[in-house]
Amino acid sequence: MLPKTFRWAFAVTVLGLVLGVLYEGWTALGFVAILAVLEISLSFDNAVVNAGVLKKMNAFWQKIFLTVGVLIAVFGMRLLFPVVVVAVTAKKTPYEAVNLALTDKDRYQQLVTDAHPAIAAFGGMFLLMIFLDFIFEERDIQWLAWLERPLSKLSKVDMLSVCIALAVLLITSSTFATQAHQHGGTHVDKAQTVLVSGVAGLITYLVVGGLSGYFENRLEEEDETESDAKSAVLLAGRAAFFMFLYLEVLDASFSFDGVIGAFAITNDIVLMALGLGMGAMYVRSLTVYLVRQGTLDEYVYLEHGAHYAIGALAVILMVTIQYEINEVITGLVGVVLIAWSFWSSVRRNQEPAMTKSEPETLTVP
Repeated sequence: MLPKTFRWAFAVTVLGLVLGVLYEGWTALGFVAILAVLEISLSFDNAVVNAGVLKKMNAFWQKIFLTVGVLIAVFGMRLLFPVVVVAVTAKKTPYEAVNLALTDKDRYQQLVTDAHPAIAAFGGMFLLMIFLDFIFEERDIQWLAWLERPLSKLSKVDMLSVCIALAVLLITSSTFATQAHQHGGTHVDKAQTVLVSGVAGLITYLVVGGLSGYFENRLEEEDETESDAKSAVLLAGRAAFFMFLYLEVLDASFSFDGVIGAFAITNDIVLMALGLGMGAMYVRSLTVYLVRQGTLDEYVYLEHGAHYAIGALAVILMVTIQYEINEVITGLVGVVLIAWSFWSSVRRNQEPAMTKSEPETLTVP
């Protein structure tokens, strides 16, 4: 099962390493491998969250996620996205931005770094909304019951997540954004940029998440009534399509810190695309593996841990608007939270069935 699920990841690894050697010689081998590890460590929680969404999709859309989705992730986010950012912020044509990335790598790195406040605000708001909607949702299984139980009671308050997210954005734009970190250690006022980018991230979440939720609900209604099989198939396609879009935007939000952090290793966009692309392939293969193995059903707190990691990453992205935070810290936060939730799940599975049914045992010791 494991080799079959990861065969594309293994193939991409071989191809990526070979292309790296052909492009830059044997020295590129280490850079590409390190970048792949960086991407995996920063996006492990992404795989767990993706699995929670992907398990609702059929085998066809799971394959789309691993094929078309990977192309979008690798070429779209890891290669084209930084170039587009440079083109927009530096007011250059796409051709000029690509030429700059290939011929003046230091200047290219500077422009991407200077655009980080806008990138962090967009991704931070998108991820924060995911965390808030999760934490305010009523659910039968609770991990940190002392926290989740009272917060779930607030789920009846309309638009609470949006209000909190906007409050966080306003605070960020009036604090961190006024001293936004730039290339070379300088600081400038990026309050307006952060505010606009953050609102854009919030709108993106509401639109994509709202559409996927709408079609998912319609599909469930059709399944219950079983009134029209053909219509149900059509709705399933629409629901899966918008879920796919949701996953791609989610992946984009997770990839922001990886793309920025990659500059600490190399400023060559080709090596960055190869290394981060290899890592992204493993993350997506891991997502499918978790779905097909039913891991989230067996280790019920994993999804909780991943969403807490998302919340932590959202906060980290906001803080990095002004302060530099090492990518090792970012990655470790997610790994620790997921490892903790996994350990809690194992302990829960070892308890007698009668004990597990009692609410108080859902609290992590």
